[in-house]
Parts: sequence; C-alpha cells; structure tokens
Amino acid sequence: MNTPTLHRLANGLRVILVPCEAESVAFGLFVASGSRHEPKGCEGISHFIEHMMFKGTPTRRTVDITRAIEGRGGNFNAYTSEESTCYYAHLPYEYLDDAVDILSDMYLNASMPKDEFVREKQVIIEEIKMYADDPEAVVMENLQHALFPRHPLGLPVAGTPESLGPMSPSDLKSYVASHYTPKNTVAVVVGRFEEARALDLVARSLEKASARAQARALTRTGAPGPVAAEIMAAKDVQQTQLAIGYRTFGVDDPRKYAASVFDALLGRGMSSRLFQEVREKRGLSYDIASRMHFFTDAGFFTVTAGLDGAKKDLALKVIDRELERIRTKKVSAAELKRTKEFMIGNFRLSHERVTSKLFYYGSTFLSFGRVVPIEEQVDSTRRVTANDIIEVAREILNPANRCVSLVVPR
Repeated sequence: MNTPTLHRLANGLRVILVPCEAESVAFGLFVASGSRHEPKGCEGISHFIEHMMFKGTPTRRTVDITRAIEGRGGNFNAYTSEESTCYYAHLPYEYLDDAVDILSDMYLNASMPKDEFVREKQVIIEEIKMYADDPEAVVMENLQHALFPRHPLGLPVAGTPESLGPMSPSDLKSYVASHYTPKNTVAVVVGRFEEARALDLVARSLEKASARAQARALTRTGAPGPVAAEIMAAKDVQQTQLAIGYRTFGVDDPRKYAASVFDALLGRGMSSRLFQEVREKRGLSYDIASRMHFFTDAGFFTVTAGLDGAKKDLALKVIDRELERIRTKKVSAAELKRTKEFMIGNFRLSHERVTSKLFYYGSTFLSFGRVVPIEEQVDSTRRVTANDIIEVAREILNPANRCVSLVVPR
C-alpha cells in the first residue's frame, strides 16, 4: 500500500494524494465550513450552498454536470455536517481529469441563478419536512438540541423554513467568498492514478482560488448550557423511538480511542452487550446500537432503539444496568481483545473502498490539520486497556450530562 502524501499549493490549499490498487479514482473537496460556523439568523446556509453548487456554472448547465459524471458510469454527491462540507466524485480511473475539472468549476464558479435558487429553496424545505416525518431523525435532532441548548451544535444542519426564507443568492455568494477559501479547503485524490500528473491537474484547476480572501471561518463556541433531562415528541407512529445521550469531550482528546472501544463494547454489532441483552435475551427491540459522535471541541455518546412503548421502562432499566456495569466492572481480557479485533477488522475492510479512504483522509485532516495514517488508528485502538475503558466510561456516563429523547405514538 502506498503512503499518502500531503502537498500545499501556492495559495495555501492542501492536496492529499492516496494512490492504491483500484479500477477507479475518487476526487473530493473538503471545506471547513459547516452549520456551526453560521452566524445567527443564517442557520442552514451551508447546506443551502451545498445544494446550489450543483446548479450550474457560467460554462456548464446542471444537466451538463450530471451527464459528465453519470455518463461515464460514475457517481457524485455532497454532504454538509456541523463542521464541514464535502463534494466528491467517483469514476473509472481514466476520468480523473473530468472529476477534477467539474468539481473545481463548481467550487470556484457556481452561478446560483435566481430561478434555480427559488426552486431549490422549496426542495430543501421539503427535505426538512421529510426528516420531520422520520421518527428516527426527530428523536436524534431533539436529543442533540437538548444536549447542546443555546449552541450551534444543537441546531439542525439544514436550518428551518423560517431561517431559509429571507436568504437570497447574494447571501450565498458572499458566504462562499468568505468561507470557501484555499486555506479552508483540502482536496483529496484516492485510487488508481499517477501522482505527479494528479497533483498538476489539481494545481492547475484550483490555483485560481488565490484571489479569494484567506480568512479562516470562525467556529462558534461558548457554553452550551445545561442538558435537558428528557425531551418527548408525539407523532403518528407505531413504535416508540428512544435515544439516550451523554455530552462528552471532542475529537482531539486523547481518550477518544478508549471512548471508541467503550462504544463498540456496548453497542456496535450483534455481539455487543446491548444487542445481546436487549434484543437477543429479552426481545425488547429489533435493533439497538450505540455511537460516539465527535466534534472539534465537544462530542456526545448515544444509545438508540425502536421498541413497543409499553416496554420502554424495562428497556431503559436494562440499558442503564449495562451502562452501570461498564462503568464499574472491568471488561475481561477476552472480551476486550475480541472487541478491538472487531473494530480493527471493520476499519481495514472499509478501507478497501476508494470512497471510504477519501472520507477518512479528508475528514481527519480537517479535524487534526495533518494526514492521520491508518496505522495510527489501528495501533491506538490496540493500546486501549481495561483500565482505560473504566476511566472513560466514568467520564462519559456523567448523570449531569445525560438526556433521554423519545418519539412516542400520538
């Protein structure tokens, strides 16, 4: 496996090249601009920009962009999160030129025409309504809001119809000019390609960004406020959706590896403690899982399940018993070894996919400001001890940082 290399263009934009054995190539642009960077009153503008980037440039119509990628058997997409926005294309390896040219054109020259803007605003409002009809999305959105009240991490990434209403194309263009800067962006190429040529392609396409302002987007921080103990919503559903959350530390905390193993022990996979206790032994839920969510300076841990509302209290009792057990009793050497091998195996298998490598290198670079080798993740996971698990469990499972979110049948 070839070692990833980091390059810096004259305008400050970083380029990560990750050649590997594949029949395809993926190109992505990762911008350190997400929902938490938005000033008050502009909630949802980052996600709106993501949509409008696909609506044409002075030399390409929307349909030209789509056909150029899909017509070669490829696919492309984008996503917006709390701390970043990503645009990527995945094509047969012969078409790296097209991927770089098209995404760079979108990044530099998105025209955001008024008619497309009006239509897409309505599309996003329908997207917001779609998630409002999804009980799993509602229970998580309510949980995050309760864990981070009065803080941008607690706001919906897509914004609200009210926050989107006053926005204009000029607002989006101004936001792009101040946030989509070379020093705020990393380009990543993964797959089958010749390195010198790939770097030249990216440099020629993106060095034009040098005329833009170089200010880095500021991350909105501040005290998130006290955690709400419980939040409930009633909807026309058959099941009760349950999400338990604990606010915790950020991705740059060295305890994140122990936290990830703690998470896997509890609720990742069918061998995990929660799956065995809640589903296999008692049949309380079809699916139950846990997950660590990391941001730059904060994070939260969740346990989620869908179940019969009449069994909610019993399920909470079983879950809390497992949380107490991992907080007070050391995990056995055999279970710890098995869990770490599960995590490392999953991680390695995911890296057989070109796009998984793309997201890994792009997102970790934005988080840490450096290329994080795969071996570092693996070795850090292997070093986690039973003492580390119990210490991080006591840190995370703090009753003052706990919230229960419910979506119940109306």
